[in-house]
Amino acid sequence: MAFIRFSFNIPMNKSHEPQWPSATWKTIETSNLFFLKQSFSRKKSIRKLIKCASVSSLTSEVKEAQEYAQDSRTFNQVWREIQGCYHWEGLLDPMNSHLRQEIIRCGEFAQACYDSFDFDPHSKYCGTCKYQPADFFDKLDMADRGYQMRRYLYATSNIDLPKFFQKSNMSSIWSQHANWMGYVAVTVDEDEIKRLGRRDILISWRGTVTYLEWIHDLKDFLHPAHFRDDPSIKIESGFFDLYTTKENTCNYCSFSAREQVLAEVNRLIQRYEGEELSITITGHSLGAALALLSAYDISEMKLNITKTGTKKIPITVFSFAGPRVGNLRFKERCDELGVKVLRIVNVHDKVPTVPGIITNEKFQYQKYIEEVISFPWSYAHVGVELALDHTHSPFLKANSDLGCAHNLEAHLHLVDGFHGRGRPFRLVTKRDIALVNKDSDFLKRDYGVPPKWRQDENKGMVRNSDGRWVLPERPRVEAHPADTAHHFEQVLKYARSGFELL
Repeated sequence: MAFIRFSFNIPMNKSHEPQWPSATWKTIETSNLFFLKQSFSRKKSIRKLIKCASVSSLTSEVKEAQEYAQDSRTFNQVWREIQGCYHWEGLLDPMNSHLRQEIIRCGEFAQACYDSFDFDPHSKYCGTCKYQPADFFDKLDMADRGYQMRRYLYATSNIDLPKFFQKSNMSSIWSQHANWMGYVAVTVDEDEIKRLGRRDILISWRGTVTYLEWIHDLKDFLHPAHFRDDPSIKIESGFFDLYTTKENTCNYCSFSAREQVLAEVNRLIQRYEGEELSITITGHSLGAALALLSAYDISEMKLNITKTGTKKIPITVFSFAGPRVGNLRFKERCDELGVKVLRIVNVHDKVPTVPGIITNEKFQYQKYIEEVISFPWSYAHVGVELALDHTHSPFLKANSDLGCAHNLEAHLHLVDGFHGRGRPFRLVTKRDIALVNKDSDFLKRDYGVPPKWRQDENKGMVRNSDGRWVLPERPRVEAHPADTAHHFEQVLKYARSGFELL
């Protein structure tokens, strides 16, 4: 029995799974075996013994190594591909290592909206963010991400959404109308900007605390977008209402969510004019719908086109477990505008199948019934789909719980272990599997992780100087920057001038 010794530089993760290094593989043919020749840049390495009884056993090892190989290019060399400039062709199957990390990174920015949202009805701050903007990333152990919080986003709605809009049971509350919806941030760390290859404007939208009930609260009919003079572009009316409604009697909703996000993006683009920029938008569940809607809006309003008109800032949506948002014409217009959308879904999740159960992008005659019959319940998904299956993970229970199938942390776990169709599930990053049970009961009991384990210490209660337990007052967060109206007016003015040239 022969032993063939290779020296690999293979860092190991917590699951003792190898993380294959960046490398260019070369084969050297001998009389009866194929050897790998490779140069490694790291000084430290570990020895790997491969016991071979035949050429076939060695070939299988080589094939496995290639399947889990890291992309040898640096991220800043390929960032446009990762943002979808070629529609992620060749990056999903097998899964590109850079793309995997970027999907997880964006998913964690979306998860931050859940982890920071106060949905306790016994709190007078229910419906707000628990943390001050300046402390947001630090409180969530994300200070090393290189982003700076620019503003919080708020929304109200004319549609009754009791499963989505969280309100306090107390009489004295911070707002009768508003809910905290997400945030806008931007990269400021020079090392992170260098790694990314550009400065990134990030928009993250909050999803739904409960599972599917919010779908039933929406009105399943289409509403013309009215973001430009084309009434055939239609959006689900509940999403449109949530995105565009404002309430003048409420400081936090005196500007709609739409006005807030457009004004802030305009402010940041002006501030960093001349730099390489990108706009990345993420969200889970209903937040995924708002992510796509805002991406379309930014592009439709020509906000991502430089003043000279010679350069377009790329807009990318990383969407998790999102529903359909608009009709087929909406989908076609997103494609025309160059909005790139990667939809990460679990095939057992029901939310991505609605609305549009009767007529959707899979229906052969959808275009005909929209244009000729004006069918009012025709919806279409936008972008490229990455379909995952939670039954492929050996860490998860084989249950049919719809909430678990929809869970964002579960999606990120599945991304971590996905390598392509027909390839075994294998975790390749150091992401802790305990995160799956942060707000679910999805991990197998063998791992000893309690369900729904994440909670604030003592539910936020602290002991005051008198020894009494109290809920401390939270500092008032600025509702909107003073120049919000000014920047939104600039957006409208620029968009009108662009439309006149069409």
